[in-house]
Amino acid sequence: MVSILKKPSSLIHEICIEKVDRWKLFKFSESLQHRMELLLEKKKADRLMAEEAAELDAIGELDRIFTHINAMMVGGSDVNH
Repeated sequence: MVSILKKPSSLIHEICIEKVDRWKLFKFSESLQHRMELLLEKKKADRLMAEEAAELDAIGELDRIFTHINAMMVGGSDVNH
């Protein structure tokens, strides 16, 4: 049985910190990045199952959080929306 991931916190073990230029930024592990790309391809092909849609939603939420935090860390100008 496939477990349904509903919370971004369920993916905490897939978080990495990577040095990019002079900054240390939050990133997905290679396996989570690959999984997200696979799920996006399945979604485009309209082959995404309900469990996978929930997983993709959790990954997407975590991606939005990381994007916001990383932008704040590097001094992005449009992060307070």
